[in-house]
Amino acid sequence: MSTNHISERDLQVGGGRLRVRDHGGGGRLVLCIPGLSSNASSFDMLGERLAGPTHHVVSLDLRGRGFSETTAAGTYGWPAHAHDVLEVVRTVGAGRADVVGHSMGAFVAMTAAGASPDAVARLVLIDGLGSPDRAALPPIMAGLERLGAVHESAAAYIDLVRTVGVIDPWSEYWDRYFRYDLEPTAGGVRSRTNRDAVIEDALWGADQDPRALWPALVQPTLLVRALRPIGDGGFIVSADDRDAFLRQAPRARLVEVDANHYTVVTDEEAAAQIRSFLDEPDA
Repeated sequence: MSTNHISERDLQVGGGRLRVRDHGGGGRLVLCIPGLSSNASSFDMLGERLAGPTHHVVSLDLRGRGFSETTAAGTYGWPAHAHDVLEVVRTVGAGRADVVGHSMGAFVAMTAAGASPDAVARLVLIDGLGSPDRAALPPIMAGLERLGAVHESAAAYIDLVRTVGVIDPWSEYWDRYFRYDLEPTAGGVRSRTNRDAVIEDALWGADQDPRALWPALVQPTLLVRALRPIGDGGFIVSADDRDAFLRQAPRARLVEVDANHYTVVTDEEAAAQIRSFLDEPDA
């Protein structure tokens, strides 16, 4: 897999400096928003599948993640990130884009779509919608333990992640993803992502009801739900939320794929369904 087509640059928005990862292509901007402790390279596979004459694909590091700026305490939360996203849409997408969000990125995407419906033409929610099953939360929270921890080397860290077994099947995309997030430090390497920023977003989100975002979604929307549970049989998108959302959002549709909450972003069927959805002509 070549990364020669990917370029990176920093954008200055009102909320701070953001690193964007440009996968190329033309046509309308497709802006991809990562999850709680994730980074822009999580969309490398999807970027390869989507970028072309009709899709200009860009992913970003949210503030406090990857190579983006870590801003002061009290500056996070879905609305703050959504404001950043809409500034990127104005700067890179001439004011209009298709927006793809994974996990917490889906909540940010819904917030942006509700706040500025004209700026978000189509919306893709990848395994993020409402309140996760309680059984799915321990693996998510356990993943935050890596933030700030020092590991002997990138190779040792990747080996450790692989032994957990949550990411299956593994691919070179995951090697790329974890290496992107690591920086050298005394004694080895550590995550670039700021633990305090992630915890602030996690606590902010815990006080919200994502279902309150649904009524404002007027765009054609694709919900991509992972069919493999994580943790003790839990799902990030519960069956109840899935069904309620489809009843309440007349322009929404569903695709379910044989992946879990993590591997859904490197799943070929998910990528094909997202491309098909974005290829449809606007009504």
